[in-house]
Amino acid sequence: MLHPTPKTALLLQYQRMGLNALALLAVLFLWSCGYSPVKIYQPEVVQGNFVSKEQVQALRAGMPRQAVRDILGTPLVTSVFHAERWDYAFTIRRQGSEPQLRRFTVYFKGDLLDRVDGDPLPTEAEFAAKLDTRRSPSKLPPLKASQEELSKLPAKSTSATSTANASSAAPPSSYPPLESNAR
Repeated sequence: MLHPTPKTALLLQYQRMGLNALALLAVLFLWSCGYSPVKIYQPEVVQGNFVSKEQVQALRAGMPRQAVRDILGTPLVTSVFHAERWDYAFTIRRQGSEPQLRRFTVYFKGDLLDRVDGDPLPTEAEFAAKLDTRRSPSKLPPLKASQEELSKLPAKSTSATSTANASSAAPPSSYPPLESNAR
């Protein structure tokens, strides 16, 4: 039986370590590219204040700070060094959809609103539509009936509906007392 020389054994050991390192690098590369054989749950992360187009349209130059705060909410960032500016930032990260990031800044002169600046903002309806990731229903059938189809349906009883309408139209002549008089 032939025994490998110490140099050969050391060379084989280095080759195995090199192959293991190469395999590990390949797995890390695929994982960093987004390929993962395991689906990991990612929680929804919402940070900041959502500011809608309707809220911005309600702002008027010359409004006091408190009125701006009532419309937009408390700003995410206020700074002692930038007291004339409020920053509103909003991010949302959901599994299966692109992250959303919006920034909006309000500038004041003294205690009054001077101007606003920021990203284009969606309406509340547009924002809610982006949140709803459920599939829309397929084509709905038309809700139309021809005169021929309507004539096949049983006729309504007119006497039963007329007495129900008559009894609901006339209010009762007296109501029971809310509290008893005995004390």
